[in-house]
Amino acid sequence: MNTLHLLRRHLPGLGALFWSASAMSTPASSATSAAPLRCSGQFKVRLLPPEAMDAPPGAPAMARRKLEKSFEGGLQGQSLGEMLAAGLPPQGEAAYVALESFTGTLDGRPGGFAMAHLGLMHAGGQSLRIAIVPGSGSGALAGITGELTLRIAAGVHHYELAYALPASASSQ
Repeated sequence: MNTLHLLRRHLPGLGALFWSASAMSTPASSATSAAPLRCSGQFKVRLLPPEAMDAPPGAPAMARRKLEKSFEGGLQGQSLGEMLAAGLPPQGEAAYVALESFTGTLDGRPGGFAMAHLGLMHAGGQSLRIAIVPGSGSGALAGITGELTLRIAAGVHHYELAYALPASASSQ
């Protein structure tokens, strides 16, 4: 399922300014010398109704949308977040940014971290980057770095998280 289809399906009334992206991204290099650790699984997402944002007269429309996710697999837990979007999705030109905060366990390690999203659609192409926010790790996930990729198959959201932890945390 492509981003444009998801935009139209999830927000037809507001020009589908938000989407669940199916694009894959490349993990960022970690601060440690070891190869990144990986986990995968599925998540369920609940998108709350969009709200229009203020914009100057004649400026492009913008909207915000809250999200709630529950994760299964290597990530076990929940996240809450907020998305902001603008553009012309029906013409294949749009962008969204989001921040979400996860709490739970990662491969059995308790803690939390924040993720930052940047999704772009332009000239028939699409890209998505979801990175762990530096310095946001807590508990046994303090110091975590990495990137999450998404894939949607048969309406099910799948993720893969490539991550690194400081040497002291990764041996726990």
